[in-house]
Amino acid sequence: MVTVTELYERRVAEGRLNRDDAQEAVLPEFERIRAALAAPVKKGLFRKAPEPPAGLYLWGGVGRGKSMLMDLFVETVDAPARRVHFHAFMQEIHAQLHAERKKGTEDVIKPVARKISDDLRLLAFDEMQITDITDAMIVGRLFEQLFAAGCVVVTTSNRVPDDLYRNGLNRQLFLPFIELVKDRMVVHELASPKDHRQDRLAGAQVYFTPNDADARAAIERIWNDLTGGEEEALVLHVQGRKVELPRFSSAVARTSFYDICGKALGPADYLKLAETVRVLIVEDIPILGRSNFNEAKRFVTLVDALYEARVRLIVSAAAKPEMLYVEGVGAFEFDRTASRLREMQAEGWGQ
Repeated sequence: MVTVTELYERRVAEGRLNRDDAQEAVLPEFERIRAALAAPVKKGLFRKAPEPPAGLYLWGGVGRGKSMLMDLFVETVDAPARRVHFHAFMQEIHAQLHAERKKGTEDVIKPVARKISDDLRLLAFDEMQITDITDAMIVGRLFEQLFAAGCVVVTTSNRVPDDLYRNGLNRQLFLPFIELVKDRMVVHELASPKDHRQDRLAGAQVYFTPNDADARAAIERIWNDLTGGEEEALVLHVQGRKVELPRFSSAVARTSFYDICGKALGPADYLKLAETVRVLIVEDIPILGRSNFNEAKRFVTLVDALYEARVRLIVSAAAKPEMLYVEGVGAFEFDRTASRLREMQAEGWGQ
């Protein structure tokens, strides 16, 4: 079986990756786990199961290659494994817990954790981020039981463990989970000075007009370059509601104007989205005015949230920013949004 380092070197030689010292420094941690999972498990009535290797909590700034390295690692693992975005995983857990409650199960987390550990030896999470009180209360007990069952966890995050769920409601109840992570996982910072995602977008056009076949093809190329064609749904929990974006990968989300601005979404939804993604692609923005005033108001709110969070925005639109909203109530106020859309096109935006 190929090692993580060998696969990394192969991708560099193929020109698919640029060598990065910080990325290379974490490869031994991935290889440590891969080798331990590859070791044969001796079976017998009185043989004790081997102690599982410590997991890995890989954190660092956006675009440093955390998700790419984890994907390389999972590709080399010869053991039952699953790679999943943390938000998607928690959505599945909520559904399974709900099913157990309907059955009258007393401790609903136990059977859910048991099923995961029976099926898998490795769980690889992308983008661990705890922002929801319900998730915070569940994740500690769930991970404790997974670790006890010998399941190895590898995760990426933009935050050091001590910053997870910072300032969250009843955070003191979450602190034992942070200590559990530091006890059962190696915490490694990917401190690369390079933002590889921004490098891929450096100097690239990010505002396409008009909405035509050329614009669609250009955005498709950007999407495939940023995600490698891998995608899943992103479900955000906002004030007891669910906001779903069907196309999401490695902190990059893609949606149409009407899916993100044509629904009854508000500032809290857009703020949560801006917290979660680092690049947002919005397609098919129409001319705005009296006929779609509510949609236009939501678009202004969305742009404000993305701007304040320094999220990179890529769009296809019916006109240039200054010509998107030229008549009707709110046209004057839209000047600020147009200015922000211009600023967000600048090279280096979001860094």
